[in-house]
Amino acid sequence: MTQLTACPDAETVAQRAAAHVARQLAQARDQRGVAHLALSGGTTPGRTYELLAARPQDLDGVHVWFADERCVGPDDEQSNYRLAEQTLLMMGCIPPERIHRMQGELGPQEGAARYARELAGALPLDLVVLGIGPDGHVASLFPGAASLDAGEDALCLGVEDSPKPPPQRITLSLAVLRAARECVLLATGTSKADAVAAMLAQPSRQVPASLLRRERLTVILDDAAAPKGPPP
Repeated sequence: MTQLTACPDAETVAQRAAAHVARQLAQARDQRGVAHLALSGGTTPGRTYELLAARPQDLDGVHVWFADERCVGPDDEQSNYRLAEQTLLMMGCIPPERIHRMQGELGPQEGAARYARELAGALPLDLVVLGIGPDGHVASLFPGAASLDAGEDALCLGVEDSPKPPPQRITLSLAVLRAARECVLLATGTSKADAVAAMLAQPSRQVPASLLRRERLTVILDDAAAPKGPPP
């Protein structure tokens, strides 16, 4: 069953999420000597990354990957890597050789192919930090998209027609997200409440977040994003 934690506000979500991520990374290091963490973009995870950066000892032995990326350069304002760099990576607590950036500037197909080759030896990921869009998308897996039908062998996919700009992106496959030892999904604000409710309802290709493995999913949200009414 999905673990769901409701918090009074967005700051408490970030604090709970940072503590949870740190615990899971420590457990992975204890068991396997290394931890593989995938990050997402967005304003909700950004504060969590700042809190993680304040405790660099929690990031010892951690390799950083990305759940998705826009096909822009790493310095572009839309880049997920840029967000991670500004909130977490610039603190220097993770050496460059343990930071695995999606090269969005190569375009969706070449960028995805290169990332798949690099990622293959790190699977399954220990922890994937995800946000959720108001439409229920996670990473760059959008409602009804053909990418949701990629086979179990697909690791990383190029997206040519994202409904959100920019249209070209790179994303981890649904198979990689489902195979991860855990996904932790963060949601704040009233605009996410309907998406969270739909995610917790019956699995549907129209709500990609609902296709995650629920027994490996932890949801941390604020009261504003919490589903209203009885559980689905």
